[in-house]
Amino acid sequence: MSALWTSAEAEAATLGHSSKAFEAIGMSIDTRTLKPGDLFVALTGEARDGHDFVKAAFDAKASAALVSRKLENANGPLLTVGHVQRGLEDLARASRARSNAKIVAVTGSAGKTTTKEMLRLAFGALGATHASAASYNNHWGVPLSLASMPRKTQYGIFEVGMNHFGELRNLVSFVRPHVALVTTIAPAHLEFFGNCEAIADAKSEIFEGLLPGGAALIPADSAYAPRLVARAKQAGVSQILSFGAKGADAKLIGFTETEDGMKVQSEILGRRVDFRIGAPGAHIAGNAVGALLSVGVLEGDVLNAAAAFSQFAALKGRGARFKVKAANGTAEVIDESYNANPASMAAALALLGGANAKRRIAVLGDMLEMGPDGPSHHASLARDIEAARVDTVYLNGPLMKALWDKLPSTHRGGYAETSAENAPLVATALQDGDVVLVKGSLGSRMAAIVDALKARGIAS
Repeated sequence: MSALWTSAEAEAATLGHSSKAFEAIGMSIDTRTLKPGDLFVALTGEARDGHDFVKAAFDAKASAALVSRKLENANGPLLTVGHVQRGLEDLARASRARSNAKIVAVTGSAGKTTTKEMLRLAFGALGATHASAASYNNHWGVPLSLASMPRKTQYGIFEVGMNHFGELRNLVSFVRPHVALVTTIAPAHLEFFGNCEAIADAKSEIFEGLLPGGAALIPADSAYAPRLVARAKQAGVSQILSFGAKGADAKLIGFTETEDGMKVQSEILGRRVDFRIGAPGAHIAGNAVGALLSVGVLEGDVLNAAAAFSQFAALKGRGARFKVKAANGTAEVIDESYNANPASMAAALALLGGANAKRRIAVLGDMLEMGPDGPSHHASLARDIEAARVDTVYLNGPLMKALWDKLPSTHRGGYAETSAENAPLVATALQDGDVVLVKGSLGSRMAAIVDALKARGIAS
């Protein structure tokens, strides 16, 4: 395997000093997942100092460690720099500068990671593709993903996120994409922004990093599409395209849910493209169309890219489905436990509403960072619950109390302060034919509910 970084290249990029020559074939910030040959990056966070794990990294056969201070008894090459975060960013910029890959950056209030995985599949059908791992979209995740990009990458897919103004502007300056895609604008991080117009402005910072001639892709059915267009124009973007609604450059004509996902009908830049995708939901179909528009803009083979969507499956915590044992049979679980805001809650409840079930059960945790209007945002979910024909609702968290108070008694399954308290209530209530949606912000720890349901036993 060819080297990702030689010590000489890393020294030149970071202005650091290597104690010994090395060749790294990958990058890691975590000794638990480090692979032999990785360059270990000793980042310092609020709770941990990566320098304390350098010995463990070498025990796991790291090729070298990126550090900012001298370490005694280090049993491998040390690349010493002034500051580890800056050193990582230097490697990211050097990686981007040497690459001839076509680059797509994706952001949005919801659906970033799922759309990034669709883009990985779509472009992966066309050539060597590198994409951000997991949800690596923050101040260290983006540079780590860029610094990890192999030399021969043809297509690079990077997820970028933020919860304050200026953060996305900084991150996209590393990525310098040819295409910038915004999935949606919704009430998320309202605690920091105050309103959705401000969120749209913050997300539109992605357009400022576009290369000359690059394309901004905007969700046509968003109420904030005109604002995004205006911000793209302010950034000097020459190509502004839309996806989703009728009249868009990439149209979602329709979709039909199947046992293994959906059949989707679309039109991409005037060309009819029908495809299958291995997950259901209108939001999935819309973002898939946006991903195909990215392919079309970069003059890729849209039909082959669309065919790759048959391999897509909903991600853990983001719509993954599984069956568990229940009283007298089995129940299906929709795991949306990773995160939540009002828009993604509405989409997930609509997905539950479309399920073929004897009972539809929603298990919901607090949506965090909603600001002073948090209780009203939670209470308003009653409309989505009614529209989805949900039979029983279990809620946990202080903010969800506002929704609990608004629900009719016929819909109330149980309320608790925490997911740990709610978990046994939900697990013991399951009956044959139930479909259960589990969703909430990451801080609501809804994975505890998912784990309790799995503990009943996975059913085939």
